[in-house]
Amino acid sequence: MYGDCQVMMSMGGNIVGEPMFPPSNLNFLHNLPYNSPPVFSSLLTKEDNGALKGKEDELDSKSGSGNIDGGVSEEHEDGEQQQRNPKRKRYHRHSVRQIQEMEALFKECPHPDDKQRLKLSQDLGLKPRQVKFWFQNRRTQMKSQQDRADNVILRAENENLKNENVRLHGAIRNITCPACGGPAILGEMSLDEQHLRIENARLKEELERLNGMATRYAGGRPVHGMVQAPQMMVPSLDLDIGMYTRQYHHEQAPPPPFCPPLCHTSDMMVPHSMPEINPLGTVGLLENDKPLAFDLAMAAMAELLKMSQLNEGLWLQSGGEGREILNVDEYAKSFQWPINHKQELSGWRTEGTRSTVTVIMNSITLVDAFLDANKWMEMFPSIVSKARTVQVITAGLASHGSGSLQLMYAEFQFFTPLVPTREVYFLRYCQQTADGGWVIVDFPVDGISENLQLPLSRYRRRPSGCVIKDMPNGYSRVTWVEHSEVDDKPIHPMFNQIVESGEAFGAQRWATVLQRQCERLASLMAENISDRDLGVMTTLEARRSLMRLAQRMMRIFCINMSGSGGQSWTTLTGGPEDTVRITTRKNTEVGQPIGLILCAITTTWLPVPPHQVFDLLRDDRRRTELDVLSSGSASNEVAHIANGTHTGNCISLYRVNTGGNTPQNVELMLQESCTDPSASLVIYAPIDISSVQMAVTSEDHSYVPLLPSGFIITPRRQPNDPKHAYNGNGISSSNNRGDGCLMTVGVQMLASSNPTANLNFSAVPAINNHLCNAVNQIRAALLAPRDQ
Repeated sequence: MYGDCQVMMSMGGNIVGEPMFPPSNLNFLHNLPYNSPPVFSSLLTKEDNGALKGKEDELDSKSGSGNIDGGVSEEHEDGEQQQRNPKRKRYHRHSVRQIQEMEALFKECPHPDDKQRLKLSQDLGLKPRQVKFWFQNRRTQMKSQQDRADNVILRAENENLKNENVRLHGAIRNITCPACGGPAILGEMSLDEQHLRIENARLKEELERLNGMATRYAGGRPVHGMVQAPQMMVPSLDLDIGMYTRQYHHEQAPPPPFCPPLCHTSDMMVPHSMPEINPLGTVGLLENDKPLAFDLAMAAMAELLKMSQLNEGLWLQSGGEGREILNVDEYAKSFQWPINHKQELSGWRTEGTRSTVTVIMNSITLVDAFLDANKWMEMFPSIVSKARTVQVITAGLASHGSGSLQLMYAEFQFFTPLVPTREVYFLRYCQQTADGGWVIVDFPVDGISENLQLPLSRYRRRPSGCVIKDMPNGYSRVTWVEHSEVDDKPIHPMFNQIVESGEAFGAQRWATVLQRQCERLASLMAENISDRDLGVMTTLEARRSLMRLAQRMMRIFCINMSGSGGQSWTTLTGGPEDTVRITTRKNTEVGQPIGLILCAITTTWLPVPPHQVFDLLRDDRRRTELDVLSSGSASNEVAHIANGTHTGNCISLYRVNTGGNTPQNVELMLQESCTDPSASLVIYAPIDISSVQMAVTSEDHSYVPLLPSGFIITPRRQPNDPKHAYNGNGISSSNNRGDGCLMTVGVQMLASSNPTANLNFSAVPAINNHLCNAVNQIRAALLAPRDQ
């Protein structure tokens, strides 16, 4: 590990006098009430079950709680009532002072911990159980009050919607036909006929647009009537699930009014198209800019098809690794972009790579994922940190989006803040080819419109994307071309080789991540339990819920451990080659713990192949060798879900065997490991059993708080080794690969439950020591002789 792991004592601010974090990520204790469902019964030992049953009996006999305004937990009745029914419970009414003290604490902390309840009970002369019941009832009352207030608001909104509906109905009745001036009639035809007319008009518009483009490329010769709609390839394996169900706005919109049947213009109507959305607030393309955008889309698609097919001269092999690097000089001779870019490219560097993979997903589902920004982010959680559709220029065909053109924004990330993210605006065009294949091409938006004011960027996406061909049994062959121009910010020397060679943002990484994610989705959609699965997840729904929870954990980790969102990272040590960085963020949203979160990350080079590091970190049997991760506690796997052909691609749920385990508090850890040629990841997060229970029994798991940590292993040769130097095209002069790797350790901890707090100074040396010890123990375990 680079640097001396010393702490730069330069951090100030108000000090939070509360413990920052335990010495290990696995030392987490939760005191949530636990009701053991049948699917989780195997998580508890026989002793736990016995103790739990006794505890439940005790709670059943003491479950009384009164109301919080005056008489709540265990109120005493008068003597006569006690004599008439000696078995009835005796109750005690709280005093005014007791209620005032508990109300004051409730305003500061509605969920006091055991220490707070114990202190309050001693001050007020109450039992801790009485204090606990009072707070439970107070929270119930607050929730009821909030529900009543919400109901009042919803009723008011409902009335407003009813009034708006009446107004719109009246406006529709008064609509006149813009063609003939007569009244528009909605009830003269059936609903099916109305939809057919809408679809017919839209297809006519699409045909006219294609005729116009074809005429321009056919030397002015009209081709009207010769353009045929591309045939939709029927996939042989239906992998389309809810996540990839494409919805189009024009299919859900109400049909427009029509002219009366006697009007000669009854077939004329305004074609219905998708509304243009603009969430970023930037100005989109104007109508007079769209023809040029379509011309560039055709040019970009032709260029991508050529680059995906040509081999000799245009692409150079990188050593013996099978990687293909773009020959920049040959590209300049063969291709020329129709318009000149405004921005000077002095000092910019060109990256061009190509990769081909076979994925277990049909082309229709793949295309659907690329045309939806949210699905695109889910498909590439480790690469795409942000994505938005700024403007839908055209939605294409309703069935599968062929011919669609969108203006998009995206941010691309790597696994460390030491590599800057890349933000870019670009146009994305989708088209089905004559042979049934698909082309998804991205190209720059620069120079298309004077009206389009985009922020300056240090990254430009040249014609890039993928060509998809359907294969038997639902598989697809994807040829990925990644071509860009970039003016890199200063990059840490440890990552220079990975970035300049195109491995960080190149086609191979995109293609291998796509291949792995398709395997994961195929496993998610499987209708039977795999033979490699085991443990308490015995139903398909429980299995899928845990997989979705792990997917969210993976995405949270990748985003928080990169430079996404402009996070400011602080260097802990002063060495020029040190990689230890920390940052804090204030979280107030669900899905992660509320409060001040501390993130720390470090990277070191290891002289061992990547697969050895990956096997060590994901092996729960060797985890006890790393005290800094396990605190010396053993763990056993209670659930295992295989989600890929490689045995390392799996999701596991571990029970951590510690002395703090009780029937109400079982320490669990959710872990996902995945590997592909570009990188290997082992991500884990502590989670309590009640959260797992809620996650697998509810469709919405977004409220389950996750704070993941983990490891990233990236193949890399020995630093500063001249025999592994790269030439101008990013091609390695050595055929050796895998003689070393970069291991990145990322840790997240809840520093304070108060989001407005400042970082405690004592946390800085503690987190530094934690990272140093983790790296040293992993290095020692890897380099130790095998016979030991």
